[in-house]
Amino acid sequence: MLALLDLPFSDLIFRAQSVHRENFDPNSVQLSALLSIKTGGCPEDCGYCPQASRYHTGVENEDLLSLEQVVEAAQIAQLNGASRFCMGAAWRGPKEKDLAPVLDMVRAVKALGLETCATLGMLKPGQAEQLRSAGLDYYNHNLDTSPEFYGQVISTRTYQDRLDTLDKVRDAGISVCCGGIVGMGETRAERAGLIAQLANLHPQPESVPINNLVQVKGTPLAGTERLDPFEFVRMIAVARITMPHSAVRLSAGRQQIGEAFQALAFLAGANSIFYGDKLLTTANPEAIEDRALLEKLGIEPSEAAAQVRMMQPALLEEASRSHRDG
Repeated sequence: MLALLDLPFSDLIFRAQSVHRENFDPNSVQLSALLSIKTGGCPEDCGYCPQASRYHTGVENEDLLSLEQVVEAAQIAQLNGASRFCMGAAWRGPKEKDLAPVLDMVRAVKALGLETCATLGMLKPGQAEQLRSAGLDYYNHNLDTSPEFYGQVISTRTYQDRLDTLDKVRDAGISVCCGGIVGMGETRAERAGLIAQLANLHPQPESVPINNLVQVKGTPLAGTERLDPFEFVRMIAVARITMPHSAVRLSAGRQQIGEAFQALAFLAGANSIFYGDKLLTTANPEAIEDRALLEKLGIEPSEAAAQVRMMQPALLEEASRSHRDG
C-alpha cells in the first residue's frame, strides 16, 4: 500500500483510472444523502467529532427526529437525484428502545424506492438481523484510521469493537459501508495502514467512504495541520486500485478541497459522493453546486439520473426551499 502511495502522481492516477475503467463506467457516479436523525450527546471521545458530549462545539443534544421528518428529508434527497439515503445517530450503540423507531424509518425510506443505509454505532447481537428484516441495505461503520494511529484519536472503543460490528453486519446479510478519515495528523504510512485494513476485509466493503477531516473548533483535532489535497487524491487512487469492485466515495471535506481536486479524485476512481447541504453536522456542497460540477465533468448520476431529468427544476427548488425553511 505504501509503495502505491509513493508512486509518481501521474503513474498512480493512470493505474487507478485503468482499474476503474475495467470495473465501472468512468462517467457515472452514485449519489447518496446523509441525515443526522439523532444529533449530539454522544458519550464517545472520537477526537474529530463535534457530537461528543465532552467537547464544547456548539452542537446541542437533540431528540430523535420523527418519522415524518425523516421521510420528508428522504423525499427531498430523492428529488435531488440521490439513490441511497443514510440515517446517522450519535450513539455509542442503539438500545432496543432506540432501535424500534429507526426500524420504522428504514421501512418508510425503503418504501420510497431508495436504498437504505444506517450508521448507529456498535451493534448488539440480533440488532443487525432486525435492521436487515426492516429492509436495510447498507450499514456504515468506519475503521477511521490504521490500528497503529487509532489510539491517538479514540479511547472509548477499540479497533476490535469496530471489526466485531462489521462481522455482525456481514453475518446478517447487510452490505458493508466502511472507510476512514485522513488529515488527522497521521503519516502516509499510517494512511497506507488504513487502506491495508480495508482491502483485507473479507469480502471487501461494497462502499468505501474516504473523509477529509473537517476541523471543528472545540474538538481535540481542531488546529491539526491540514492534509495536502494531493495526498487525499492519492488515497482515493490507492483505494480504487486495491478495492477494484467497491464504490469509493468522496465524503466529508469535499468542500475544503475544491472543485479541481474533486475532479482529480473522480479521475482517480471515486464513483460515489455524499450529496446535499450537510453531512451530519458539517457543511457539504449543496445539491445544485454538485449538479453543476458533475455537468462540467460530463458525469451522470448512476441510478436516478433519468428520474431527475424528468423533474421540473421549479419543483426541485420549491421542495428544497420548503425543507430549508422547516
